Amino acid sequence: MMTGCTISATSRLAVTVFAIGLGGALGVHASEVDHYEGEPSETLGQAVANFTTYNAKLTEVLERDSLSMADIQEVHQYTYTLERALAKMQDDLGDLAVTLEEVHQASEGEDAEALRAVSQRYLEAAAPLE
Repeated sequence: MMTGCTISATSRLAVTVFAIGLGGALGVHASEVDHYEGEPSETLGQAVANFTTYNAKLTEVLERDSLSMADIQEVHQYTYTLERALAKMQDDLGDLAVTLEEVHQASEGEDAEALRAVSQRYLEAAAPLE
């Protein structure tokens, strides 16, 4: 794991997109490469942890002076976990947006208890992102 290096969310996403597209840029066909299952991302917290961990691993590989075929294969393996993490995050963040809208709607009303209840659901769902 890297220490002393802070990578912005935008940079992490750009690196991830680059890595996922790397296979296509190299002209590699799906039938010519190994496929992997990747680490599971069954919860939002697990997805965020995998996203962070595997982006750090990806960054470490990309910081090497030159990329060997083994390095490229390493990136290829990482993309499976990153893809699973992003898919879970997309699903859960879509649900989170719906819940936030419920908070918004409740805040326009006069029912403090309803606002507290939906806000608590929202905060619990959002907690893994903090």
